[in-house]
This record gives sequence, structure tokens and C-alpha cells, in this order.
Amino acid sequence: MTHAERHIIETYSGLFESLSSISKLELLEKLAKSIRKDNKTKEKEFFKSFGAFASDKPAEEIKHLH
Repeated sequence: MTHAERHIIETYSGLFESLSSISKLELLEKLAKSIRKDNKTKEKEFFKSFGAFASDKPAEEIKHLH
């Protein structure tokens, strides 16, 4: 975590103190959804990276061309 990120968290946490318990729970839910969405996006990007190179030539032939 960077110094800037830590500062942002500290600043926002001060604002959250005045929220009701229900509002805090709703905020937690939205943060959790955001994290799950990030993880799914990263996972999809990872799996998309496979098969990005398409060729009908066998690997040995491609290897010898370079």
C-alpha cells in the first residue's frame, strides 16, 4: 500500500465514523462487490492471454523462423 493510498483510507475512515451501522454495511457490500469484480476482470484477462498467437504452422517451424 502506498503512502497516498494509506492517506486516502485514513481520510475516508474519518468520514465513515458518522455513518449509521446500516450505511456502513451497505458501503462494505459495495466494496466487496468491487473487489470481486476486479478479481473476475483480472482472471478473464489472464485466460484471454492464452491462445493470443494464432498460426497454422507447427511450433517447430515457427521456432526455426526466428
